[in-house]
Amino acid sequence: MAHHFANGIPAHLLMWQRVREYAVPPSMIETATARRAAGDWAGACAAARVDVDLDLRAVRDRHGTDLAHRLRADLRRLAPDLLRWHLPRIAPDGRLRPGLTVSLARYATPGAAPPQLVVRTPPAWADAGQRLSLTLWEGSGDGAPTRHPHPRTPPHPHPHPDRRFRLDLHRHLWDSERSGELARRSVPPESPDRPGVLDSPWAVGSWATEAELLLRAEGLPRGAFTVRLGARNRAAFELVAPDDSHVPTFRPLPAALPPQQVAALPVLPEAAARLLPDLELLRAGLVSEDRLHPLVAAALAPSGTGPLPHTGPSPATWPLPDTWPSAGRVSEPGDPHRVECRGEIHRIALRNQVLTAIDHDPAQLRREELLVALGGPALPCLRAIDAVHRDPEALPAVRERLGHGDVAGALAVVEGLLGRGAILRDGPLRDALDSAAARRVDHGLFRAGLVAVHPAAGATGGGNASGAGHRPRLERHTPQAIRLKHRSRGRPRIGLNG
Repeated sequence: MAHHFANGIPAHLLMWQRVREYAVPPSMIETATARRAAGDWAGACAAARVDVDLDLRAVRDRHGTDLAHRLRADLRRLAPDLLRWHLPRIAPDGRLRPGLTVSLARYATPGAAPPQLVVRTPPAWADAGQRLSLTLWEGSGDGAPTRHPHPRTPPHPHPHPDRRFRLDLHRHLWDSERSGELARRSVPPESPDRPGVLDSPWAVGSWATEAELLLRAEGLPRGAFTVRLGARNRAAFELVAPDDSHVPTFRPLPAALPPQQVAALPVLPEAAARLLPDLELLRAGLVSEDRLHPLVAAALAPSGTGPLPHTGPSPATWPLPDTWPSAGRVSEPGDPHRVECRGEIHRIALRNQVLTAIDHDPAQLRREELLVALGGPALPCLRAIDAVHRDPEALPAVRERLGHGDVAGALAVVEGLLGRGAILRDGPLRDALDSAAARRVDHGLFRAGLVAVHPAAGATGGGNASGAGHRPRLERHTPQAIRLKHRSRGRPRIGLNG
């Protein structure tokens, strides 16, 4: 039964609803799963837009055969589409959290800090395509330079694995062989019977169990840990139990600690601190079971019933929205659209790569276009063609797909509107595609190691001659430091002479 919210649907659930619809398209899941099932882990990563920045031979030469075998086994179990499904995202657009290094597995080795299999997200200015990179982090932890197991690994703004966003303690979020643990690890014991918990994204019922796993990984049988509740709000707790035979519980620390000591405590990973978004979406009725990732749906199925039944269409054939402002679509090949025009149903089809009202005489169309140029009313057929280019109902869906890197899905929507090979007129639809193509150049420069910082950063300083006196345009991907510096500049005061 769907849960009804008293004050409307929370904003974070609406964000996750869009993420589940656009961020990991069914075609990606299908292709990545097929390649992983065939033993092609590199092909599965390529299908899920994950760049592999590691060389198994170099790992073997540097760390030995045993670690190389363990790493290869993890790569074969890796479901990159499932990893993308569960990676942390940011509001309000639900894109991957930028500039992040997430630990997937740690490999204990004698001596130095253990190598870690990590996945990285690019910085915000280079996040076109929402691509990920997979590598082995070999930092020593003592300030020594990090060695990369691949000669062409691009520089990263935050190469050290993040303590808050770590998945090495949550292999069920990326390991295909352990995905069945999702329900046990993600459903707090008291949540189903306590409606108040449904309004909160915090998995408080699981904190004690997850904190015990965290402290054990840090080599501590019991102790204190923190939970990040907000940008400037960290709660400190201690894990307690009478003995090892009792279920542990947690309680607030008896005395407040200085901020420096609180920051040094182990941090409960975000995946353990919050409820699983899919669980919240299912309870709120915002997503159906057949639209979940297959491994997630199978794990969340009722106990003993196996995978959830797939009642909807095949993921590869999910229908595109009917976005034409007309009476509907036409089943005739070559004439995909019909429009009611002057009491008749007229056809609009692609002719010479241009949408044309084929039931009107060319001379009549020229006269009507001239009439429109002089301010007269346009034919319904011409209005429908113009609306598809300038204000299509599918424009938000195209932008969402492009924002999440699903270029193929966005082009499929455009082809459904205009036909294959159509020439786009000037308008927001073309601007969205052009912007996505231009931003992919930034990502290519980042991957090539040619640009390590935001391109606009050099234009703000006085030492760059090419950018002297020029203010970069502020946009969504401009770093916050540059935004503040830009806004703090005093405006020139004129007209005060005399």
